[in-house]
Amino acid sequence: MLIPVILSGGAGTRLWPVSREAHPKPFMRIAGGKCLLTQTYERALAVSDQTAPLIVTNKNYYFLSHDELANQDVQARYLLEPTGRNTAPAIAVAALWAMEQKKDACLLVMPADHLIKDTPTFYAAVREAEMLARDGQLVLFGVRPTGPETGFGYIEMGEPMAPFANLVRRFVEKPDAATAASYLAQGNYVWNSGMFCFAARTIIEAFDRYVPELMNAAREVWEKCSGEGNRFNLPESFSELENISIDYAVMEKAENISVIPGNFDWSDIGAWSAVADACPADGMGNTTSGNTIVIDSRNTHIENSDRLVAAIGVDNLLIIDTPDALLVADKSKSQEVKQVVTRLKASQHAAHKEHRTVVRPWGTYTVLEQGLGFKIKRITVKPGASLSLQMHHHRSEHWVVTSGTAEITNGDEIMTLRANQSTYIPAGCKHRLSNLGDTELCMIEVQCGHYLGEDDIVRFEDVYGRV
Repeated sequence: MLIPVILSGGAGTRLWPVSREAHPKPFMRIAGGKCLLTQTYERALAVSDQTAPLIVTNKNYYFLSHDELANQDVQARYLLEPTGRNTAPAIAVAALWAMEQKKDACLLVMPADHLIKDTPTFYAAVREAEMLARDGQLVLFGVRPTGPETGFGYIEMGEPMAPFANLVRRFVEKPDAATAASYLAQGNYVWNSGMFCFAARTIIEAFDRYVPELMNAAREVWEKCSGEGNRFNLPESFSELENISIDYAVMEKAENISVIPGNFDWSDIGAWSAVADACPADGMGNTTSGNTIVIDSRNTHIENSDRLVAAIGVDNLLIIDTPDALLVADKSKSQEVKQVVTRLKASQHAAHKEHRTVVRPWGTYTVLEQGLGFKIKRITVKPGASLSLQMHHHRSEHWVVTSGTAEITNGDEIMTLRANQSTYIPAGCKHRLSNLGDTELCMIEVQCGHYLGEDDIVRFEDVYGRV
């Protein structure tokens, strides 16, 4: 049995302002297509003969992931982390889970945020990797370089150990431009894609040999894991595991390690320049997504989700427009976008974490306007969904239904409101909003008070376990 394990984490800070902490890179749609997580999931299903993948992700991303994959014929299984601890702890616990499914299971480990268009060639490489994995090899997928890239780690290939694979001679960190050019000229270096294939038993034995403390701690975590349907919730003790990558923990130390130099196209979509490369270009090298006008410009990437963006006489720019933030950068500086996020975090600016429209398990809310003592939101609630029974200490709320039917708990009263009807929720009053209909509910909320922070909430009941 080949079990796909999809690692879905990472903030993607180089892809701000679209990728943010609360809505990170795996949920991005490249060139208006399916999100990266969905594309990875569909590749995983195709290569594993419809075996349900295991998605290892933060517990806060479960509902986002579930909604994105709701229409898949095969439903995912989830291993939910309280906090991210890098790839080694995630893979260690995933391997323990896999051993309980089938003792001879092989794992195909895939990050959720990669883009591969040449899927037949990728599938062929996976079949080759699985053969080696069943012979006790730890198999890496390398990608043949298409240029002297300085943003990737490299693998130096040694002697052939199969018609389609080589021994790994050494790993190399991200090189400078001259070194990367020399690797390209030598021809025996490949990019380290961060994808792996190995038997669950083999990788556990490797963890036991090279990082026994980590593996023992992972076993203790797994014993305390609680399961519910297809969801497995890792305990808070997972956060105490060593924060280390699988490369440092095992791969750079192991002897039974090989690499398949894949000929498939691949991108880790690590920066906006990579997004631009994945989009079709016009005759001047410009790439766009959204409502744009480009005049007398070259090699410029424009992406927007709302208003019209026009560019005239610009060259080699990145212009990324979202409802609450605009990024303008030279393409050559795309790796430095993460510095913006660092500054936003340092100043506690909300734009590092959330968009103006925030996704919740029950639907979304969008901040339309705010000022001293007031905030106006548009709230949408999915059919059958319900917000928590809650109370606010510092604000009152006025609710106006614009479409759909709302069931509202307001203190001791339960009422039904339809379009153009409203209610008032005073501060300190327990309340709940539910959509019992089969169409989306939309309403406008006007908050008034001296403090309007999202943390002014006391939950009493919640179907999503947030109490």
